Amino acid sequence: MFATLYRDFRYSFLITIVCLATAYWWGHRWSDGPLAAMWVAIVLGFMEVTLSFDNAVVNAAILRDMDEKWRRLFLTVGILIAVFGMRLVFPIAIVAVTTGMGWIEVTQMALTNPDEYSRHLHENHTAIAAFGGIFLLLVFFSFLFDDGRELHWLGWAERRLASLGKLEAVGIVAALITLYMVQRLLPVDEHHRLVIMTAGVSGVILFVLVDSLGSLFEVEEEGDAAVKVVKRSGAMSFVYLEILDASFSFDGVIGAFAITRDVVIIMLGLAIGAMFVRSLTIFLVNRGTLEHYVYLEHGAHYAIGALAVIMFISIAEEVPEALTGAIGMAFIVAALFSSILYRRKLAREGSA
Repeated sequence: MFATLYRDFRYSFLITIVCLATAYWWGHRWSDGPLAAMWVAIVLGFMEVTLSFDNAVVNAAILRDMDEKWRRLFLTVGILIAVFGMRLVFPIAIVAVTTGMGWIEVTQMALTNPDEYSRHLHENHTAIAAFGGIFLLLVFFSFLFDDGRELHWLGWAERRLASLGKLEAVGIVAALITLYMVQRLLPVDEHHRLVIMTAGVSGVILFVLVDSLGSLFEVEEEGDAAVKVVKRSGAMSFVYLEILDASFSFDGVIGAFAITRDVVIIMLGLAIGAMFVRSLTIFLVNRGTLEHYVYLEHGAHYAIGALAVIMFISIAEEVPEALTGAIGMAFIVAALFSSILYRRKLAREGSA
């Protein structure tokens, strides 16, 4: 057990030490001192893990079908993309594009005038929430309307919804209807309605594009009794995982500014959390957790659906990060207990 924990989490602890040491060094600029900077980085890391636990479960469901090479890339190259790409470069890119400022100028503003940088980032929250929300909603719908799924957590209701998957592109249609209803019902002006539709449709296009490209790279393998099993290539699964992680990170980056305006500490704290989420994903795969706790994947997808709804609501109303994390964890805990009860039921039937 300890050997497995060490193998799966050793890089996370190493990155944590490096990030906290960097936070301590950077914290000498703080009036409250370096220890305060370290503490904020720890809080941000914990927040990231709490908000992204359902992300780890869904990642594990995809990663278990990937070979060892792609798993290593997910934990190495993937973490660089997740931390430096989505949690540092992407927010700077958003501010640069929307304001017309240069990258260097925006980077300097983030380091020297974080309040102004935060203001620009919050001004683009509508587009970010609409884009990320619709992508996550499509991830949820792709699971909910899967007519090939045999095990259903919510019984009859979930089976009926899954049967709708026989209809072509039902998830896309449901997502577009949801997007239309969101921009009509939220108390926002016409400009923001247009932003919601534009960003939301862009999210739909990206999801369809990634999903369609995945089918181009599918490979057929011979299985037992000469049954052919179709799997998505490691490359496309890797791309899908990175986009999924990006969708989760949008609100986390913006929410982090509620804790501190220091961009460096935000990046360090979220880096700690992102690394532990990835290690947790590997741990779930290596331990076969999803096979033992069969409803865990269900709970994670329902948590993703709830997060998508919360992102839409956050366009008009501020939603506390603690509430977002609590809702996600509630689904995970409920699914965990349901899985335990299911295993006990199977054990009783097997002994009868």
